[in-house]
Amino acid sequence: MSTAAIDNKVQMVVSNIRNLPTPPIVFNQIQKAINDPNVSAAQIASILSEDPAMSVKVLKLTNSAFYGLSREVDSVKQAVVIIGLEAVKNLVLSASVLDMFKSKHIDQEYQERFWRHSLATGICARLIARRIQGRGMVDPDTAFSSGLLHDVGKMVLSCHLPNEHKNFLEARAKDPETMDFELEDNVLGFNHAQVGGFLAATWKLPEKLADSITYHHAPAEQGLTDPITSFIHLANHIAKETFKDDTDSGPRGEASPEVMAYLQIDESKLEELSEALREEYVKAETFMQMAGLA
Repeated sequence: MSTAAIDNKVQMVVSNIRNLPTPPIVFNQIQKAINDPNVSAAQIASILSEDPAMSVKVLKLTNSAFYGLSREVDSVKQAVVIIGLEAVKNLVLSASVLDMFKSKHIDQEYQERFWRHSLATGICARLIARRIQGRGMVDPDTAFSSGLLHDVGKMVLSCHLPNEHKNFLEARAKDPETMDFELEDNVLGFNHAQVGGFLAATWKLPEKLADSITYHHAPAEQGLTDPITSFIHLANHIAKETFKDDTDSGPRGEASPEVMAYLQIDESKLEELSEALREEYVKAETFMQMAGLA
């Protein structure tokens, strides 16, 4: 099947989903406002004030160990000034996604594994963005959001395409060795990365973020032209390796040698990032609470 045909199939499948979640209006308003070079912290705070529940979440996350601020922030305007516009926008996006894909109709253990891995990937992508500056600047908070969202297509499948998800699980039970995205291609004719990328585009998220989701399993297909996709690919691999356990019997795959070379990462740096991820992960309890994991 050609790439164009796959794109059309994904578009058709996702477009036919009723009640597909969309980010709250406040996110779209903030994203639009940030594109104005003259926007002020007070204007962003005013937009957020229209959604009191989201304002509370942004303050909770800003004051959490995730940011490690030396003093407590007690207003959204102050949060914008201290952690920045891009960080606030990405916190709104992250909190929104954690809310959007809660479902009582799918296996709770599956959801917990999903969000823990997604969170670990986001945290690791943030670490990589802070440590690797030589391949083009990537905002660490944008890297975090991209990592958190990298597998969002799996949530679309499990929450909104139950028949396709069931077919995938039945195939997985018979084939424990094939990678998820390859098995999805074989069984469904498309994969979760393509679904997630299309969803991100539908939500009008930045093109680079959508592409990082679409290509996180195959960054070389994108031509290694944008470091954020390589960051997400590598963060996904490190997160799986760092938190593997006896119950995690699924295939984990390997980090792309092309990505390793492009980012000038060797095995010793992978181990350093893995250790740093373990330390940072424990600071993310507030995110886990929002996802209902803590």
